[in-house]
Amino acid sequence: MIFDNQYQKQRIEKADTLRQMGVNPYQNRTVKECTNKEFLQKYAYLKESEEKAAPDRSCTVAGRIKFLRLMGKAAFAKIEDESGVLQIYFSRDDLGDEWFKTVKKMVEVGDIVAATGYPFITRTGELTMHVKRLELVTKAINPLPEKFHGLQDIELRYRKRYLDMIMNPEVKDTFLMRSKIVSLIRRFFEEHGFLEVETPMMHPIPGGANARPFITHHNALGVDRYLRIAPELYLKRLVVGGFEAVFEINRNFRNEGMDHTHNPEFTMIEFYWAYHRYEDLMELTEKLFEYLFKELNLPAKLPYGEMEIDFSTPFRRIAYKDALVEIGEIPANILEDSESMRSYLKERGVEVEESLSKGQLWGELFDAFVEEKLVDPTFVTHFPIDISPLARRSDDDPEIAERFELFIAQKEIANGFSELNDPLDQYERFKAQAAQKESDDEAMHMDEEYVDALGYGMPPTAGEGIGIDRLVMLLTNRHSIRDVILFPAMRPQRSQSDNEKEKDEEIKSEEKR
Repeated sequence: MIFDNQYQKQRIEKADTLRQMGVNPYQNRTVKECTNKEFLQKYAYLKESEEKAAPDRSCTVAGRIKFLRLMGKAAFAKIEDESGVLQIYFSRDDLGDEWFKTVKKMVEVGDIVAATGYPFITRTGELTMHVKRLELVTKAINPLPEKFHGLQDIELRYRKRYLDMIMNPEVKDTFLMRSKIVSLIRRFFEEHGFLEVETPMMHPIPGGANARPFITHHNALGVDRYLRIAPELYLKRLVVGGFEAVFEINRNFRNEGMDHTHNPEFTMIEFYWAYHRYEDLMELTEKLFEYLFKELNLPAKLPYGEMEIDFSTPFRRIAYKDALVEIGEIPANILEDSESMRSYLKERGVEVEESLSKGQLWGELFDAFVEEKLVDPTFVTHFPIDISPLARRSDDDPEIAERFELFIAQKEIANGFSELNDPLDQYERFKAQAAQKESDDEAMHMDEEYVDALGYGMPPTAGEGIGIDRLVMLLTNRHSIRDVILFPAMRPQRSQSDNEKEKDEEIKSEEKR
């Protein structure tokens, strides 16, 4: 049985006893008239009043018991709902002798109750509800962690987010902020004339970014499908179809490693804007940050760990090659010679494949020596075309893409570029990517249907993706992506039987020796 320790068994026995008494420990008739916060705000005036109580005012609140102190014929408790904590007081005189005895025996910390009563001020000056009626709403079978130590095991907090939220109310603040950020982003793009759309989550060909996909199988069609890496190629099909400004806020899936900035499923906004260039996207991104900071009432300078980030606009802009030299302190004279770059990387402990092109070697140098130095918001522009398979070539230099990435606090936050709309050029780049599949399982597949769509003509377009999870991390000063995802991916939890089986095998192995 899942509930088999002595504390759980005791609570189950109490639930059964309540049923025998005609009390449903999981009733569904409670009407919550106000939140704890509303109660506290509405009657705050009593602290300055001579009366110190308002017996003619009544309200019903409901929440989880977080603290309970029994005092013979009376009791104090603190109940918590989504809005906060409220202290309540109840006594034998108010509840009646029999029900008061039942409450003392059967109701405990962790249970959810409904309380109806009036406001008063205690001797210690705390606004409290004097309860005239108390109902058990939900009997908790699992006891909460001991209050002094709380819930501090970080893996358990991620695995049991619901318990994390019960024991650490500040966790809810992070997700309230996340919800506000997403809502504001949606409003910003709608106000700028963008249309929100939805595109498929299961793709016949993985595409839109260089990454390893998750693979599933569609039984009715008898074909494999890929959870989407990015919505890019579908959103650009819509631009071909005539929608000139579109955006989507949704999940992407990448079958890759996990760390403090990567989760297998994550949220992004991608938006595409016809008759605009990548420079326009950088200006729009700055406006988005200004809008978020204004609506969220955030100062221009925010702490992030030991760093302080200055979000004042305009953000710094620097070309990719200049960043390698000025920020990465890499000798400019080696950047045009592949062998010199390989030697430079090898001497510094960075192993690379012999087959990497010049642009790909620039990418290795950037990752190793530049990215960690980008703290304040910085647009890095003029990417090598080798590592930009979907971006438009620069008219001034065919080896350079009209592309940028936004870095903040040593992390990539956004990626944008003027879109490639030449179907023949796109076809050749897909071919080049497909040729790399043997040595690079993250290289893009050939997508002939997308090339065919481009053949009907896509207007000059700029597109960008912004990582919502990383953005929330920045604005809430959280340092793991798991802190801003309600239910992050976790390794399977070993069962007790697995542990016992492993121990038995170790004992048998030791006996054989």
